[in-house]
Amino acid sequence: MQNLWKSTTFALAAMLVGSLVTGVVMSLPHNLQNEAIGQGTVTTPRSAADAGRAVQKQNLTTADNLSSAFRNVAEALKPSVVSISTKQVQMVRTRGGRVPQGVPPGFEELFGGGQPQIQEREASGMGSGVIVRPDGYILTNNHVIEGADELTVEFSDGRIEKGTVVGTDPQTDLAVVKVELVGLRPAIFGSSDEIQVGDWVLAIGSPFGLDQTVTAGIISGKNRVQRIIADGNGFEDFLQTDAAINPGNSGGPLVNLRGELVGINTAILSRSGASAGIGFAIPVSLARPVLEQIVETGQVRRGFLGAAVVDVTPEAVDNYALDVRIGGFIGSVLENQPAAKSGLQPGDVVTKLDGRKCTGGTQLRNYVASRAPGTLVKMEVNRGGKILNLAVTLGERTEETMAMFSGFAERFGADLIPVTPESAQQYGYPGLRSGLIVSSVQDEGIAADADLQVGDVIESASGTQLTSPDQLEKAFGQSQKSGQPLRLIVRRGNQRVMLVLR
Repeated sequence: MQNLWKSTTFALAAMLVGSLVTGVVMSLPHNLQNEAIGQGTVTTPRSAADAGRAVQKQNLTTADNLSSAFRNVAEALKPSVVSISTKQVQMVRTRGGRVPQGVPPGFEELFGGGQPQIQEREASGMGSGVIVRPDGYILTNNHVIEGADELTVEFSDGRIEKGTVVGTDPQTDLAVVKVELVGLRPAIFGSSDEIQVGDWVLAIGSPFGLDQTVTAGIISGKNRVQRIIADGNGFEDFLQTDAAINPGNSGGPLVNLRGELVGINTAILSRSGASAGIGFAIPVSLARPVLEQIVETGQVRRGFLGAAVVDVTPEAVDNYALDVRIGGFIGSVLENQPAAKSGLQPGDVVTKLDGRKCTGGTQLRNYVASRAPGTLVKMEVNRGGKILNLAVTLGERTEETMAMFSGFAERFGADLIPVTPESAQQYGYPGLRSGLIVSSVQDEGIAADADLQVGDVIESASGTQLTSPDQLEKAFGQSQKSGQPLRLIVRRGNQRVMLVLR
């Protein structure tokens, strides 16, 4: 099984609860004093003991209410949370036995012949899962069940059932397991879009095999991308929490104080092996469409937009005179593909997806990829300050369609737009007649290493004037064959600089 775990933790969640109660103790006397002064009346002071008892009573009421909320959620979710145990037969190479001196020829094999041996070894693992349908469907992490030869599912009432894998999606680290039972209690789905940083959440699962363990914390962050799924090529949009998540919690639910499922606990981050209070959960906004596809078809087919999307950057705001700073920025579109057919254009900013706020390029990419081909997605688009409503019917993400992006611009790590009168005017270069405008730059790649920036105009490569990306691709290929760097003349504002591609 793939191991995404980096550390364990217990202490921080308890400290957070203690901090809340302490804060109430310190604040209430101040509030009571302000209220008395505001009334402008003369009252007989109560004894210090009376005042202390009043404050203590109110603090206990606040703490009891919070404790009651935790307790009610834990009790309500208990039948919906399961432990998943796995067994996997692995073939391992062992050192051959030492052949004693004096063994007659032909008998060496009785001692292993001194050669390495291949032996079977059984490996076991444990994770968690959450029941999502009364007819036996359970959602968990792919890394919990990956490679398993045998699955067993243990319920809160002690029942143990054999589980089978319905389908997996390594690119989101999700999987669906089925048991042959009916009448189960599924968790209720909540909204990971609506939950906010600072909101209380509970993580439930089987850390270290301790089933039905409940820990409390808050949402510490949203839209986290850690590049830990599918070797960094997966779809990530994590909720971050300081609720204790440990090995064995993987696949279990992260729930709000209404007992609604908002995430699937997946990974933690630490350098020491002890907790740093940083845990990550896959939001249900990403998990639910994947779940539904697996239940319906046993596999995941992904939507395809046909556009290069990035976050709105300060450079894009300046170059495109954008009046919006949050959304999915369309760097380029492929001809005759869904984005182009819907009317999306380079420079557009997608601000809403099916009525939900779009926070950036990652969310737009994940949203499209989690929907099935043929899905109609309604987009609110900001184009130069004008609000447009477009409807995109998604194509299918396949090796063939993604190959459309595998040209030089993709490997180069930047989107390039040939200079036209319109693009030159848009980027602040009126009168420019040739060159390639850099419309977006990825964090890593050849372009970033060369210090190319959004808004730059690549005028020439090794003395050759450029009018298309194909010319740059050809020049770069020749430089690689010769082992020599490629020198670019780049216009940046009112300056010309020389950059080197290696």
